[in-house]
Amino acid sequence: MPKIATTGNATLIVYDDAPLLATDPWIGDEEPAYFGSWVLSHRIPQNLKDDIAACPYIWFSHGHPDHLNPTSIERFKGRKILLADHVGSRIYKDISPNGFDVTILPDRQWVPISDNVKIHCITTKIQDSILLIDVCGRLFINLNDAGTRDCSRYIRSITRNYKDSCVLPLSGYGDADMIHLFEEDGTFIVPRAARRPSVGAQLNNLCKATGARTVLPFSSFHQYQRDDSIWAQAYTTPFDAFQNGLSPDIELIPPFSSVDCRTSAVETPPHEELVVGTPRPSTDFGDNWSDQLEPKDVAAIEAYFARKEAVRKFLGFVTFKVGGREHTIKMDGRKTRGVTFEVPRGSLMTSVDYRIFDDLLIGNFMKTTLHGLQSLNESPGEFNYNVAKYGDNGRAETEAEVEKYLAEYRRRSGIDYFINALEDQSRNFLTRFAKQDTPIYKMMKQLYVSLVR
Repeated sequence: MPKIATTGNATLIVYDDAPLLATDPWIGDEEPAYFGSWVLSHRIPQNLKDDIAACPYIWFSHGHPDHLNPTSIERFKGRKILLADHVGSRIYKDISPNGFDVTILPDRQWVPISDNVKIHCITTKIQDSILLIDVCGRLFINLNDAGTRDCSRYIRSITRNYKDSCVLPLSGYGDADMIHLFEEDGTFIVPRAARRPSVGAQLNNLCKATGARTVLPFSSFHQYQRDDSIWAQAYTTPFDAFQNGLSPDIELIPPFSSVDCRTSAVETPPHEELVVGTPRPSTDFGDNWSDQLEPKDVAAIEAYFARKEAVRKFLGFVTFKVGGREHTIKMDGRKTRGVTFEVPRGSLMTSVDYRIFDDLLIGNFMKTTLHGLQSLNESPGEFNYNVAKYGDNGRAETEAEVEKYLAEYRRRSGIDYFINALEDQSRNFLTRFAKQDTPIYKMMKQLYVSLVR
């Protein structure tokens, strides 16, 4: 029968009688991510693993290892790998020489893959992508981690043509962002996730942004297992949080459910919880905190940051504390503004050599101290975007390269880009007058959302 099923973290399996397409198949109950820091919260049932393996099409949204896992992907040689048409084509260039059959999907075009299924891929400037899936005239909006930035109106223009639509988004308290942050005096910066923000309210906004009438929580099911990151487990999102604050007008399909696309029947089979017992030592994953940098390592790190122009102009320094010793890279910005990363040599050099610095940030074992900064992604330096998103993944590092890169995504996004730019300005205006998550901030934000959407 034509149906979909969800499992794992961000894996959606599409069936047209037989298994047809699997998205972001991270087999995370066997193969960890982020240098061993992450595993799945629940085991993937064996019958669904078999169905994933049987799919002739595999789609990857982006390169984070809880989506495109470097170990899990080896299972899919011989399958047709589908990718978004991203500027830089990094994933295509990385995997196509290694025996994979790779196709880049055209941006914002429908592509049939069976008699009853067609797909429509949308790229975003953060090197993530969205997949719209039409199964027998029912629309599934796989947002995974991409959000709806610069494409919400475009998605709604499609959704309004469907009677049945369901959005599958990342949502939760926010531990998947970099939260291992400290002030200059050593005080831990308590993350927003500690306040347990309303997950239902997030889902309401995502439904409003996409025009979907149904939501299926997705891309949110991991836990920590390393002895130096398991502290972040306190900030993960429990299952019962997804309906907290959810509008009664929105139908919630439970996580790990399947939907019959002919009858609309929903089934939620049991998924065994994956219990992390004794935290695994970082040495299991090649990280010994006493290892020190070698001279060639320091040279590689300096070369890595040499071309990150926006970061270099904004920050005065970036310091790496490795094996108890500090190595400082001087930059051109204000001398009191910088970042100190305390991190083991193994994962640091892997991140530099393979240009996957985002994996260090998300793993939440690296200790990050801010000097003269409110956040790691403070504008105009925007460390995370300019180092990881545009730089590592988009291959745009100099200011000229970044401008050309962003211009292409502006062209693709059209009016959505300019509306989102207005939203950014309005958000900055709001935060000048009201602290985030206070009642007045929430009221002003909802008022603004209702006006622009």
